[in-house]
Amino acid sequence: MNKKLTIYGIRPVLELLESKKEIDTIFLQKDIQKEWSSKIKDTSKHRNINLKLVPKHKLNRLTQKNHQGVIAIASHVIFQNFENLLSQVFSQGNFPLFILLDRITDVRNFGSICRSAEAMGVHGIIIPKKESAQINEIAIKASAGAIQNINICREDSLEKIVKTAKSSGLAIIACSEKGEKNIDQIDFKKPTLILIGSEKNGISKTLLKLSDEIGKIPILGKTNSLNASVATGIIIFEHNRQQLN
Repeated sequence: MNKKLTIYGIRPVLELLESKKEIDTIFLQKDIQKEWSSKIKDTSKHRNINLKLVPKHKLNRLTQKNHQGVIAIASHVIFQNFENLLSQVFSQGNFPLFILLDRITDVRNFGSICRSAEAMGVHGIIIPKKESAQINEIAIKASAGAIQNINICREDSLEKIVKTAKSSGLAIIACSEKGEKNIDQIDFKKPTLILIGSEKNGISKTLLKLSDEIGKIPILGKTNSLNASVATGIIIFEHNRQQLN
């Protein structure tokens, strides 16, 4: 896998910021107080780039090269605008199906979700700019390359996206063990936005309140929960089953 998207060193990172290219994360040595480090902080805040202040040994683990106190992880994908993409799907005469991932930070989980979503016809995946998995070599490998073939929208506010989807006629379906209905009791024969939360935190209360319905996957064994990527695959299957019947 090509690793050229890991950028290290003061000048290369500053040039990357000036290029306006998509950047996933910048790791900045936390004890550096220089003019260049202040510029990186200010630009990251202005562009809403995920900036992590870390000790030097963290940077040394990321690369053995002379990083000079800063490493940037540039994006492997070109992110789409959700509203534009939604309009495009409608204009093509399709019923939109989108997946929104709330705080899914595990890169393998994210990659596996992209693999299932692309294979099963999802129109796009929505992630937050912060508290989301890095789209790196591990994620791409876990997706079997599907990340390169599916639309990904990285947005400032998931709450705003859910409200936009709702006002555009999409049903907001959350998947949670808190659901009162099994997923096969939910009507998926309409434009849909499916909400998936992390195994640790689940779906935020704010997003749950915005949901039209909360569905759960029935568990028959002793294991009381499913991996987020497995759960996503099951829900998409149920959606497609209903669409085809």
